[in-house]
Amino acid sequence: MPRQLSGDQTEARSTERYFCGAKGDYLPYTNQPNTRVNMSTLKKYRVGIIGATGRGDYGHAVDMAFQKVEQVQVVAVADADEAGREKAKSRNGAERAYADYREMMAKEKLDIVAICPRWIDQHFDMLKAAAEAGCNVYMEKPFCRTLEECDWVVNQFDMRHLKLTIAHISLYSPVLKTIEKIIADGVIGDVLEIRGRGKEDRRGGGEDLWVLGSHIFGIMRRLGGSPTSCSATVRENGQPVTKAHVKPGAEGIGPLAGDHIQATFSMPNSITGYFASRRNMGGNPTRFAVQVFGSKGAIELESGYMVPGKILRDSSWSPGRSGAKWETITSAGISVDEPRQDASYEAGHIAAIQDLVNALDQHQDTQCNPRECTAVIEMIAAIFESHRLGKPATMPLTTRVNPLTLLS
Repeated sequence: MPRQLSGDQTEARSTERYFCGAKGDYLPYTNQPNTRVNMSTLKKYRVGIIGATGRGDYGHAVDMAFQKVEQVQVVAVADADEAGREKAKSRNGAERAYADYREMMAKEKLDIVAICPRWIDQHFDMLKAAAEAGCNVYMEKPFCRTLEECDWVVNQFDMRHLKLTIAHISLYSPVLKTIEKIIADGVIGDVLEIRGRGKEDRRGGGEDLWVLGSHIFGIMRRLGGSPTSCSATVRENGQPVTKAHVKPGAEGIGPLAGDHIQATFSMPNSITGYFASRRNMGGNPTRFAVQVFGSKGAIELESGYMVPGKILRDSSWSPGRSGAKWETITSAGISVDEPRQDASYEAGHIAAIQDLVNALDQHQDTQCNPRECTAVIEMIAAIFESHRLGKPATMPLTTRVNPLTLLS
């Protein structure tokens, strides 16, 4: 039964509210995006922070961003490292600290769990514990190590009516929304190609694909849609990767190989997507960005929150021949100054956390929901699967384990 409502909220109005999560609370329901909700009547969400000092730590300061979101309260932190745990508790204002995140979830009756460590080998166990405790999740990327793990999370979070979003901060940038509109308005004509590269530093190849390619693929999917197939080659020291090349990857990635990756994706509307990364070949300035090439021009967007984009209104894509100039894209449009606002990495976290809070308040999905997170991991897996098969891999993939474990 609904909890007793107070003030001018009568029991009759309970039909306008929805049940949120496994904790037992009824919240205002609206499916109208412009509906104004009285913040004082909304639930204050209890947040537990999970860190892992020395094993991915607290990601890109995920825990600190929660202090800037009005509707949440950090009540506890968990970290197996005592010194790291106490330092985090002092930093993020948690009331209590635990060595075991499972104990924290069992005792604190949390609404949201922040899975902060970058190391991916811990993510599935933490997500499983969160699902079983009835907790919604905000987490660092990458999502999970295999599509098999991703599928479990999708099914369990669906079944339990839980929300999840991931720290792909580029996808929350208002600049990206402006670029989507520019493309939809036909300013660069029909989209022909979407290209992306990793940072191509010492991690270039397979590690770059996992750690930074996930950002690129999130943007590629937003602008081009879901790929239907992937054709790729993975090389190590100039040789096609075999079982002998496969070794444990850094940061808990799992089986990994390759210092040079080249991949093409077939995307909707006859768009071709490209991704490549080669170790120690990074540019200065960086090539870590997404470029969209259309029949009338091109757009470039680096990964990051509120990072300005660039547009070239030139069908040849060659300003050296055409004399065309690159113009800046802000959240306000082409060649319009950016309104003053926080452009920090933390601001990207705040936008993503607010999306999760809004999803809980308004009974809707998050932008980076578990299915979207899985689709990004699928683009990574498809590269290794195509290499393993020696031919294009049809997507969605039927192989749900790490394809490198199947190499002969």
